[in-house]
Amino acid sequence: MGSEVMRFKSHQSSGHGNRALAAALLLLAASFLSSCMEERAEEAPEPVEVQSPALFGDGGILGALREEPVTTIGVNSFLWRASLDTISFMPVSSADPFGGVIITDWFSPRETPNERFKVNVYILGRALRADGIRVAVFHQVQSDNDWRDIGIDAKVGTKVEDAILTRARQLRHETMRK
Repeated sequence: MGSEVMRFKSHQSSGHGNRALAAALLLLAASFLSSCMEERAEEAPEPVEVQSPALFGDGGILGALREEPVTTIGVNSFLWRASLDTISFMPVSSADPFGGVIITDWFSPRETPNERFKVNVYILGRALRADGIRVAVFHQVQSDNDWRDIGIDAKVGTKVEDAILTRARQLRHETMRK
């Protein structure tokens, strides 16, 4: 067994021939691979530009063909930001800037923990106008561990709309001065 190990070691130590063989094989493989790549490059067809019609205007429904990113929202940005600013003390449950809907979660003031309020804001267009926003306010009172709906004066929703419109005008004025 010792002689077999010696033969193996002596065979390994005369590795100059093995190194030369490995280098030759490596060069052969590299030249073979490069010739394959050149063949494929020559066989590749010319790219063809395909024009497909856009669905509902430029860029299709989702704007996939549009070159610049869409950075606008679907409603008046001043009304949107003003609405979020005005109701910022309430937790927002849902906000859709493209549909113009903001829905808050129920909010209980610290002073009256047995009462809670919820606000839905609807921005109706892209113009900064008084008729471009609607607010629905909901009010509930807790009795016997159940929440009961209480009617609320329509003036409350109008006051919230006025506060949003005032803030939107402030935002527009600040933007115009810059």
